[in-house]
Amino acid sequence: HLVESGGGSVQSGGSLRLSCAASGYTDDGYCIAWFRQAPGREREGVAAIKRDGSTRYADSVKGRFTVSKDNAKNTLYLQMNSLSPEDTAMYYCAAEINYVGKPLDPEYYNYWGQGTQVTVSS
Repeated sequence: HLVESGGGSVQSGGSLRLSCAASGYTDDGYCIAWFRQAPGREREGVAAIKRDGSTRYADSVKGRFTVSKDNAKNTLYLQMNSLSPEDTAMYYCAAEINYVGKPLDPEYYNYWGQGTQVTVSS
Protein backbone atom coordinates (compact mmCIF):
# COMPACT_ATOMS: atom_id res chain seq x y z
CA HIS A 1 0.00 0.00 0.00
CA LEU A 2 1.56 3.23 -1.21
CA VAL A 3 0.10 6.61 -0.30
CA GLU A 4 1.63 9.88 -1.49
CA SER A 5 1.25 13.25 0.22
CA GLY A 6 2.86 16.66 0.27
CA GLY A 7 1.86 17.94 -3.12
CA GLY A 8 0.50 21.41 -3.63
CA SER A 9 0.94 24.69 -5.43
CA VAL A 10 4.16 26.64 -5.25
CA GLN A 11 5.78 29.47 -7.13
CA SER A 12 8.74 28.99 -9.39
CA GLY A 13 11.93 28.65 -7.37
CA GLY A 14 10.11 27.23 -4.40
CA SER A 15 10.40 23.87 -2.68
CA LEU A 16 8.18 20.97 -1.72
CA ARG A 17 8.78 17.68 0.03
CA LEU A 18 6.72 14.74 -1.05
CA SER A 19 6.18 11.74 1.19
CA CYS A 20 5.09 8.25 0.34
CA ALA A 21 3.81 6.02 3.12
CA ALA A 22 5.16 2.73 1.87
CA SER A 23 4.58 0.14 4.53
CA GLY A 24 6.48 -2.99 3.60
CA TYR A 25 8.09 -1.47 0.53
CA THR A 26 11.05 0.34 2.04
CA ASP A 27 12.82 -2.88 2.89
CA ASP A 28 16.07 -3.49 1.08
CA GLY A 29 14.40 -6.12 -1.06
CA TYR A 30 12.54 -3.47 -3.02
CA CYS A 31 13.49 -0.92 -5.59
CA ILE A 32 11.41 2.14 -4.84
CA ALA A 33 11.00 5.25 -6.95
CA TRP A 34 9.20 8.47 -7.80
CA PHE A 35 7.57 9.07 -11.15
CA ARG A 36 5.59 11.96 -12.59
CA GLN A 37 3.11 12.47 -15.36
CA ALA A 38 2.03 15.76 -16.84
CA PRO A 39 -1.16 16.09 -18.91
CA GLY A 40 -0.63 14.73 -22.41
CA ARG A 41 2.76 13.31 -21.59
CA GLU A 42 4.06 9.86 -20.75
CA ARG A 43 4.88 8.90 -17.21
CA GLU A 44 8.57 9.51 -16.53
CA GLY A 45 10.96 8.44 -13.85
CA VAL A 46 12.19 11.14 -11.50
CA ALA A 47 14.30 9.42 -8.84
CA ALA A 48 14.82 5.93 -7.51
CA ILE A 49 16.52 4.07 -4.68
CA LYS A 50 17.84 0.71 -5.76
CA ARG A 51 18.09 -2.36 -3.53
CA ASP A 52 21.72 -1.62 -2.79
CA GLY A 53 20.79 1.86 -1.57
CA SER A 54 22.21 3.70 -4.54
CA THR A 55 20.12 6.38 -6.17
CA ARG A 56 19.24 7.32 -9.72
CA TYR A 57 17.91 10.64 -10.96
CA ALA A 58 16.48 11.91 -14.20
CA ASP A 59 18.79 14.44 -15.80
CA SER A 60 16.09 17.07 -15.56
CA VAL A 61 16.06 16.96 -11.76
CA LYS A 62 19.70 16.27 -10.88
CA GLY A 63 21.00 18.77 -8.39
CA ARG A 64 17.47 19.95 -7.51
CA PHE A 65 15.67 16.85 -6.22
CA THR A 66 16.78 14.42 -3.52
CA VAL A 67 15.23 11.02 -2.88
CA SER A 68 15.52 9.34 0.49
CA LYS A 69 13.77 6.79 2.63
CA ASP A 70 13.30 6.14 6.31
CA ASN A 71 12.94 2.41 6.86
CA ALA A 72 11.85 2.90 10.47
CA LYS A 73 8.98 5.11 9.33
CA ASN A 74 8.31 3.09 6.17
CA THR A 75 8.38 6.31 4.23
CA LEU A 76 9.91 7.44 0.96
CA TYR A 77 10.64 11.13 0.44
CA LEU A 78 11.31 13.43 -2.47
CA GLN A 79 12.76 16.81 -1.59
CA MET A 80 12.21 19.14 -4.54
CA ASN A 81 14.04 22.45 -4.70
CA SER A 82 14.28 25.17 -7.33
CA LEU A 83 10.99 24.10 -8.79
CA SER A 84 9.97 25.34 -12.22
CA PRO A 85 6.68 25.20 -14.13
CA GLU A 86 8.13 22.25 -16.09
CA ASP A 87 7.95 20.23 -12.86
CA THR A 88 4.17 20.52 -12.77
CA ALA A 89 2.74 17.00 -12.82
CA MET A 90 1.08 14.29 -10.83
CA TYR A 91 3.77 12.57 -8.79
CA TYR A 92 3.60 8.87 -7.99
CA CYS A 93 5.66 6.56 -5.87
CA ALA A 94 6.17 2.99 -7.00
CA ALA A 95 7.88 -0.13 -5.73
CA GLU A 96 9.01 -3.42 -7.15
CA ILE A 97 10.52 -6.55 -5.59
CA ASN A 98 11.38 -8.26 -8.86
CA TYR A 99 14.32 -7.41 -11.05
CA VAL A 100 14.33 -3.79 -12.18
CA GLY A 101 16.63 -3.34 -15.15
CA LYS A 102 16.07 0.38 -15.42
CA PRO A 103 15.12 2.05 -12.11
CA LEU A 104 13.51 5.02 -13.87
CA ASP A 105 11.44 2.95 -16.29
CA PRO A 106 7.83 2.68 -15.08
CA GLU A 107 7.36 -0.59 -16.99
CA TYR A 108 9.31 -2.47 -14.32
CA TYR A 109 7.07 -1.47 -11.42
CA ASN A 110 3.94 -3.28 -10.29
CA TYR A 111 3.05 -1.39 -7.12
CA TRP A 112 1.83 2.17 -7.41
CA GLY A 113 0.31 4.88 -5.28
CA GLN A 114 -2.57 7.12 -6.34
CA GLY A 115 -0.44 10.20 -6.82
CA THR A 116 -0.16 13.71 -5.46
CA GLN A 117 -0.41 16.83 -7.62
CA VAL A 118 2.41 19.35 -7.83
CA THR A 119 1.72 22.66 -9.55
CA VAL A 120 4.43 25.24 -10.06
CA SER A 121 3.44 28.69 -11.22
CA SER A 122 5.74 31.19 -12.89
